[in-house]
Amino acid sequence: MKTIWKDIQKHLLSGVSFMMPVVVAGGVILAVSLLGATQTETGLVPNGPLLTYLNQLGKAGMAMMIPVFAAYISYSVAGKPGLTPGFILGYIANNAIMINGVEVKAGFLGALILGLLAGYMAKWMKGLKVGKTIRSIMPILVIPISTVLVLGLAYYFIIGYPISFLMQALSDLMVTLNGSGKAVLAVFMGFFSEIDFGGPVTKAVSMFTLSMINEGIMEPNGIFRILVAVPPIGIFLSTIIAKKKYSEEERDNAKAVGIMGCLGITEGAIPYAIKDPKAVYPACIIGNIVGALIGAFGNVACPVPHGGFIVLPVVENQLWFVVAILVGSVITALLLKVLKKDVLEER
Repeated sequence: MKTIWKDIQKHLLSGVSFMMPVVVAGGVILAVSLLGATQTETGLVPNGPLLTYLNQLGKAGMAMMIPVFAAYISYSVAGKPGLTPGFILGYIANNAIMINGVEVKAGFLGALILGLLAGYMAKWMKGLKVGKTIRSIMPILVIPISTVLVLGLAYYFIIGYPISFLMQALSDLMVTLNGSGKAVLAVFMGFFSEIDFGGPVTKAVSMFTLSMINEGIMEPNGIFRILVAVPPIGIFLSTIIAKKKYSEEERDNAKAVGIMGCLGITEGAIPYAIKDPKAVYPACIIGNIVGALIGAFGNVACPVPHGGFIVLPVVENQLWFVVAILVGSVITALLLKVLKKDVLEER
């Protein structure tokens, strides 16, 4: 069992190593494009045609992040035949599809599962004993088509349906909690808002806060826009106060991740969460709960669907918004210092 887990860890780290440059390139370009952006009810609008183009360029990089992750997990397992199914299935996991009238997006956790399954299925098919004619077309025809079709349908019927029910149940629960007191809602949002960094749980929370905006209630969205910034900024701060816990490459990448967090792009935290979930998840969750409670009791409200310091001009109770992000991030960083092992120990 330990050998299997070690192999899986190796494949996941391979996916992370290929994904990280995409995260940094896409995230930094996206962040630059948002400088001076106009705040609107539908989001941030870049200032001018050049920044609009940079915005599209940055979003393209961020859109590629999860497919690259899934593809190179699959590649690590099966070699070249794993790339095509990994890319396609990772793309599907990272894009919303309609199931039961609900937009389902599995995010990086779905891509992680699909990447592993695609790799192992492709590896199994590579070992099948077939005729010479069929074997010549296995890598370019039989393996990719079969893997994508089988796992694509499995994603829709086995993974997608439960996710659709989960998202609806979370949305209904948050509507109930919204009437039971802001502290309870804040703790719930702090725990769940970024637990899958843009996946179905995050999307359910986001959909709830946006629906509240439509009803003229801005406070839940204010809390959520604090939480998108806490994990990446917290991780960046931890690389400063706990250098021994990170490799030089991780510390360098964290500078870009910190910038992304300040501008409301939380996805930069994903590679760190995948590499060391035992430390990163509890640290980020506790930091988010603290940030959410500060934001709730400070009556922070935000009318736009974006987060981080870039939306500060339109936030109500700006001081509490800033304090919530900073305190939540510092708590995350301090917990990471305690929970993470030194890099040498991990080796």
